[in-house]
Amino acid sequence: MFINKNSIVIDGVNMGSYIVEAKYSYNKLWSSDSGRNLAGTQCGTLIGIFPKITLSFRKLNKAELETIVRILDKARQSVTYYDPNKRSNVTMTTYTGDYEVVNKNIITSNSKNQGFEVSFISVRRR
Repeated sequence: MFINKNSIVIDGVNMGSYIVEAKYSYNKLWSSDSGRNLAGTQCGTLIGIFPKITLSFRKLNKAELETIVRILDKARQSVTYYDPNKRSNVTMTTYTGDYEVVNKNIITSNSKNQGFEVSFISVRRR
C-alpha cells in the first residue's frame, strides 16, 4: 500500500471521492522542561509525535456534505491511513479541528458548497 487519496478511511467511509488534498503532519510535543539553555543547546523531553491529517474537501453536494458532517461533528473518529514510519496502514483515534462551510447559494439538491479544510488530530502519540 502507498499514500494516495484512497488510503484514508474515516469511520468506515473512504475519503478518496470527497477530497482534493491530504496534508500529513507529525507534530512533536515537548515537555515543559524543554527549550534552549544559556549555551544555546536545545534540551528537554520529547513526549511524543502526534500525527495530524488535514483534508481539503472538494465542493460537495447536499447529500455528500451531510455524510461528511456526521463524521466531523462526532467527538472522536477512527482514521485509517498509511504511516510511512511504520510502513503500513494504521488506525488512530482523532478529534477534529473547527471547520467552516461556505455556501454562496442556498443549498438545494443541485447546488454545492465551497471546498473546505478540516484537521484530524491524533489523541495519542504515534
